[in-house]
Amino acid sequence: MKKILSLLLVLAMTLSLAACGPNESAADTQTAVSEESGQEDAQEETAEDAGGTEDAASEESAEEDASQTAYPVTVTDQAGREVVIEEEPQKLVSGYYISTSLLIALGLEDRLVGIEAKADTRPVYQLSAPELLELPSVGTAKEFDLEGCAALEPDLVILPLKLQDSADALEELGITALVVNPEDQELLNETIKLVGTASNTQEKAQSLLNFASEQEARLGEALADAETPSVYLAGNSALLSTAGDSMYQSDMIRMAGGVNAAAEITDAYWAEISYEQLLAWDPDYIVLASDADYTVDDVLADQNLADCTAVVNGDVYQIPGDAEAWDSPVPSGILGAVWLSSVLHPEECPEADSMAVIDEYYETFYGFTYSEK
Repeated sequence: MKKILSLLLVLAMTLSLAACGPNESAADTQTAVSEESGQEDAQEETAEDAGGTEDAASEESAEEDASQTAYPVTVTDQAGREVVIEEEPQKLVSGYYISTSLLIALGLEDRLVGIEAKADTRPVYQLSAPELLELPSVGTAKEFDLEGCAALEPDLVILPLKLQDSADALEELGITALVVNPEDQELLNETIKLVGTASNTQEKAQSLLNFASEQEARLGEALADAETPSVYLAGNSALLSTAGDSMYQSDMIRMAGGVNAAAEITDAYWAEISYEQLLAWDPDYIVLASDADYTVDDVLADQNLADCTAVVNGDVYQIPGDAEAWDSPVPSGILGAVWLSSVLHPEECPEADSMAVIDEYYETFYGFTYSEK
């Protein structure tokens, strides 16, 4: 009997140990799995962090690559010509005052080896890069010096649309040439992008574009509720020469919060009108081109305009030309609208604010302070 009891006691203890064993193993196993899972999660988080860093680095690298020109590059100029530029150009020739001014703004004045004639009539050259006045001249749009240009052995020549034939002739000589045609704000923006890509200065070119677009937006917001007076813009050569709606000057008037009195003219160049036509338009303001051969006093004293609203009210002004002709499609052309806005809308666009913008532009892109010059 005792033997039987002993056997039963041994069996009960064995079953008890068997029941406890699996529970302890499961707990140990679960702990081990949890620890392993935690390690895997940490590894995954580390991998994700590394991946995020790599992605950010890749995006930054892509942005840097996007701002750099990969040569050889093929561009289409503003005459519709496909031009292949094999290497980043180190020697530049500009046969056009607009492209010369642009090259200065892009920081490329040291690469210029030849420029257009009459450079000494451009104050901005003297103020920002006086050494350019010593460079050889390649002539004008009417008399381009093809042989003289070729003798300079440039890597890239930039010419206006009027000199497209000369650009083609240079290509035949193995000299790369671009044709530009910045006749309105949109075309000017295209010119800046084109030259920026060709010269590997896309980042600086974008800064120029950003400055202009920011000022246009600022003016648009400030003048959203303002009245739009009519403005007659008189040309360089004569009072009765004006710019129609297809010209850059019309964009300037619009951005400044005005309406071009000559908007009905569709000519893409300066149009000649009569006194009768000017009186029929009866503009609120008459604005003279910066390089006009006549003065504000001449207009105010013109008896033919005695009944014109602008003359009666004394609202006749001339665009400043102390640096550049802002009424032409130069890179600084947005400053024409900035200045004119303070004339048409002095309350919404105070003169002091406009001058601050003008100073900022020339300090940023040309290295001098306009108000001090």
